[in-house]
Amino acid sequence: MATFAVAAGEGWETSIDQALELAKKEKKPLLVEFTGSDWCPPCIMMRKKVFTKKEFISKASEKYILVEIDIPNKDPELKKNNIKILEKYGVQGVPTVILLDPAGKEFERFSAVEHPSVKSFLGRLDKEHKKLKFN
Repeated sequence: MATFAVAAGEGWETSIDQALELAKKEKKPLLVEFTGSDWCPPCIMMRKKVFTKKEFISKASEKYILVEIDIPNKDPELKKNNIKILEKYGVQGVPTVILLDPAGKEFERFSAVEHPSVKSFLGRLDKEHKKLKFN
């Protein structure tokens, strides 16, 4: 079902592999958000307060390729496929954010709920972006 693949919304990729191709071209790191969009209360709150906000998408996508990996209960096939991705990256719970450099190497991981506002989340992203060597 393609309906949930695009549920990530405008400005968000749903494939880490495709996002890594973009990251190499644009010389940007990836922000990968792992979520349970239809069953996880903190995930739903973060989507509502941060991840769907135009200001967040606009500012974050200046420096990062945005990727959402969703494990929705409403789409068992997508959930099954994306659980494999969670396992690959060792994600223990959602909402988790992993930052990857353009080569796909992880350089930071944190719980999205640590930054429940656009301003706080963007501040964290700016701080982490400064650690990258290609800046």
